[in-house]
Amino acid sequence: MARGVHPGVRQMGAFFRLEARMTTTAREVLDFVKENDVKFIRLAFCDLFGMQKNIAIMAEELESAFEGGVSFDAHSIKGFKDVTDSDLLLYPDPVTLNILPWRAGPGRVARFYCDIKNPDGTFFTNDGRTILKNAAARADKMGYTCKVGAECEFYLFKTDDNGDPTLAAFDKGGYLDVLPLDKGEDIRREICLTLAEMGMQPEASHHEQGPGQNEVDFKFSNALEAADNLQSFKTVVKAIAERNALFASFMPKPIPDAPGNGLHVNLSLNQNGRNIFKNADTGEHSAVSENFIAGILSKSREITLFLNPTANSYERLGKFDAPKYVSWSPYNRSQLIRIPAAAGEKVRMELRSPDPSVNPYLAFSLIISAGLDGIENKTDLPPPVNMDLLAAEEAEKIKLERLPDSLTAAIGCAGKSEFIKTVIGENLFDKFLEAKQAEAVELEKAENRNEFYRNRYFSVL
Repeated sequence: MARGVHPGVRQMGAFFRLEARMTTTAREVLDFVKENDVKFIRLAFCDLFGMQKNIAIMAEELESAFEGGVSFDAHSIKGFKDVTDSDLLLYPDPVTLNILPWRAGPGRVARFYCDIKNPDGTFFTNDGRTILKNAAARADKMGYTCKVGAECEFYLFKTDDNGDPTLAAFDKGGYLDVLPLDKGEDIRREICLTLAEMGMQPEASHHEQGPGQNEVDFKFSNALEAADNLQSFKTVVKAIAERNALFASFMPKPIPDAPGNGLHVNLSLNQNGRNIFKNADTGEHSAVSENFIAGILSKSREITLFLNPTANSYERLGKFDAPKYVSWSPYNRSQLIRIPAAAGEKVRMELRSPDPSVNPYLAFSLIISAGLDGIENKTDLPPPVNMDLLAAEEAEKIKLERLPDSLTAAIGCAGKSEFIKTVIGENLFDKFLEAKQAEAVELEKAENRNEFYRNRYFSVL
């Protein structure tokens, strides 16, 4: 159990996160904050590139924040606004209340994710949470609820005497190893217990393939909650690692000759409360679920920039188990999309290309929207590619489309996409593209590619 949290707070935190996410009101939250010694409030959001930001206010200011928002300088946030029109407001979403267990009392700290609005009360169009809400609303109008579950990998590194990260991995363990090779068991346990205290339910955790590499998997939830949970997860992992004199890295490829960090995104569709990814009568996938998968495959090249948004991301793709081709197959881990072995409500598709450097709100919006386009257009699912693409001869793979193999290539694919503009808006699209083009130019000028990656990403992601 994480330290410094009263059992009543833990139970209430789970209540707000799991049972009342769609119904919790500001008044209920204010009463909870008053009754449970909450003194500080963090109002959290992220920039265009998924980097977590926050403003801290005293608990006495929360009611005012619900009513009129809390202003901030949007010009100072990458990709938001220019200096001539720089005011935006954060409005805490009451259903996202969490007590931060690692911030012990007295004077507990609560955290909300926020919607971002303009001074006139309209929603800021470049806010990823708003964009994801729109994608989920589109699914709802079509009669579907998209369920999302993330499998997120990270590395643990030792720190030096000053607490700064080193490049020395925490252990030399491999896939599913145990002590003494796996030294991360207690860290993962502390992470999972902390997540549970915050109302998030981890499903499984284990050592991954790389030295010091770990994975934690989440139960399925709706898309917005899944994106919020992923942001919370990264914060928890960083905090628990630091508390144990370690550094956690979500950089896509922190060790050049070791497996990269993946963010495998599992998706299914519910219709009238039932998972339609499995046809109960025939045991086959429903036509709608095949259209959904086909839609994602058809848009996979153009949305890669948002699923693998850093230059370092492309050091991971096509190596070890990370995909390289636009293909699918049941069970097969060498494919872009696979259908994991599962039964009943757990049947889903797994998209294996994304990495943890994503802005999850934009990434999930694009993935879901691509699938919905597939349903609307009745896009045919191509035949499965039932081969090990990691070991197959080039002649066997020659007809398969490839994912972009560099940031520059991904920019080229995205730049031609009208689909992306329709989902995230032209203004955000242009700003994201401009920033990534500048990043690609910086990489081209770098004398040492690995040094560029370390300096730009290692201590940040």
